Amino acid sequence: MVDVERVLDEAGLTNTYVRDYVAHWAGITGADNVEVVSASDDARLIELALASGELLPAGEGSYYSRSYFKDTARAEERTIVATSNEADKGTYNNWRPAAEMKPKLVELMTGASQGKTMYVIPYLMAPAGGPLDKFAAGVELTDNVNVVLQMIRMARVGVDYINHLGDDFVKAVHVTGDLPNLGQGTPDDKRYFVTVADERTILHFGSSYGGNALLGKIAHGLRQGSYDGWKNGFLVEQFMLLGITDKGTGKKWNICGGFPSASGKTNLAMTLAPDALGDRYYVEFYGDDIAWIWVDDNGVLRGFNPENGVFGVAKDTNEKTNPTAIESIKPGLGVIYTNVAYNEKTQAVWWEGRGDKPTDLDGWLDWKGERIADRAEADAGADWAHPNSRFTTTLANVPNVAGDYDDHEGVEIHGIIFGGRTRDREPLIRAINDVAEGVYDGLTLGAEATAAADGLEGVLRYDPMSMRPFMSYPEADYGQHWLNVIGKATNNPIFAHVNWFQRGDDGRFLWPGYRENLRPLLWLMQYRNGEVTGVETPVGVLPAREELNLEGLDEQTLADLDTILTIDTERWQQEMGYREKHLAQFDGLPEEIWEAHRRVAKALDDA
Repeated sequence: MVDVERVLDEAGLTNTYVRDYVAHWAGITGADNVEVVSASDDARLIELALASGELLPAGEGSYYSRSYFKDTARAEERTIVATSNEADKGTYNNWRPAAEMKPKLVELMTGASQGKTMYVIPYLMAPAGGPLDKFAAGVELTDNVNVVLQMIRMARVGVDYINHLGDDFVKAVHVTGDLPNLGQGTPDDKRYFVTVADERTILHFGSSYGGNALLGKIAHGLRQGSYDGWKNGFLVEQFMLLGITDKGTGKKWNICGGFPSASGKTNLAMTLAPDALGDRYYVEFYGDDIAWIWVDDNGVLRGFNPENGVFGVAKDTNEKTNPTAIESIKPGLGVIYTNVAYNEKTQAVWWEGRGDKPTDLDGWLDWKGERIADRAEADAGADWAHPNSRFTTTLANVPNVAGDYDDHEGVEIHGIIFGGRTRDREPLIRAINDVAEGVYDGLTLGAEATAAADGLEGVLRYDPMSMRPFMSYPEADYGQHWLNVIGKATNNPIFAHVNWFQRGDDGRFLWPGYRENLRPLLWLMQYRNGEVTGVETPVGVLPAREELNLEGLDEQTLADLDTILTIDTERWQQEMGYREKHLAQFDGLPEEIWEAHRRVAKALDDA
């Protein structure tokens, strides 16, 4: 029987609440060993994982992991928010009673870590020293060394972050389970990923994949964090955050925003200024996935990225789409790749969209570990890397990471943008001055439906604020909470909706995207500051053509500009009907949101 007290003493873990929690779960899981980890343990644990085969070398100072082939993405249908109050049930949060879920998870976890080490990961999902520390601190218990290594890259890890916090920490327990025998996707599925939000407890059983196993990230940093924010006056959102500096004037603006999947969020977060504007503007990276947002004592809307790393999708990441990401995963930076293709002879990695596919198949294994050269002819065209393959790297590795990314005071938020991939109806950018209309726009955020989402052509799959998979409390309360928080801000943050994906009749994109996306954001800040007036439309203010900085754009883009700076009134009127049905799902939605909907609908009818 492991001597838990001795282990905790030797690790310098003095918080008695944490000690009791660790001892309690060590008894339940039946782990043979307990080990408290910190960031300084990374090199030793890397060597341990390499020796056991849980990691493979991927060139100099880079590593490769492969998860079980049925365990490669978040399992939304198995992800549950549990509380003791049924009033917390929303449309999207998959609510269940805590009294039902906690015993179920305890039963599944009992004895499930026998023969393994239970790693104790004290972590902080915030820059240290700030007012939100008590909401950002947690202790993850896991029986998986790869989870430890990924958490060291994604969070701030060490006992000093939690020793002084008493009982103000999230209790996060992860047990991998017997992955080949969990019945994934069947009626007998044994996986459960449960956030007991009102008890600040996270219980995840049956996965080793990052989104289900790195409990500081989504389960705490988003789902638990948003519940805590609802109860304590701040917002937690799946938002990117970037800074733009005008090198000529010294002015700086910070913009955050939400984008549904495949709508360009990470590429925007890590963008650089286009070549034509590079001498004038500098873009800084704060975060690509989560922002915690609040109003300070002076009425200024502020935010920070709670993460300490980037858990990026590898697919289609290359020097053109995201040169910043490529620089962030160079050799020697301690990057961990997951479920990409791997060459067991050269230690090279590859994924679809990285560049030309290797023609010499010798040594190449696909994401399942199967030899590509041995594929049957019918399978020759199958992906080498999983579409949800990942790279994990620290913020410090991002070449243009902001100098103040680790400042607990956060940065002033000047703009909040939403953007969903859609081939029509949404112009390049439309600014929204009214807070209620801005919140309404976020609640009706959507992207083109895909076959996987069972969408209908022309109907968006709505994803409020891009938080649909991460909601932890009812949508009506969520809308009211947004109105309350943003309504307190006195620094004039402006809302906007962007769309880089309009297509012409021939199917081509009408806007070049990527680094050129800085141009409409610069216009937005000029509009906020009263330097341009824009063009009023029923759905917001669009740039006048002459107000955009068009320097260096090609002739085709210039020719297409008038199309993407107009709205199709008839298409928008159709859209308003879809929006009304969407919002009607949320009982008790604030009247201000419905008033905003009616104002926009009337303006379209009067146009």
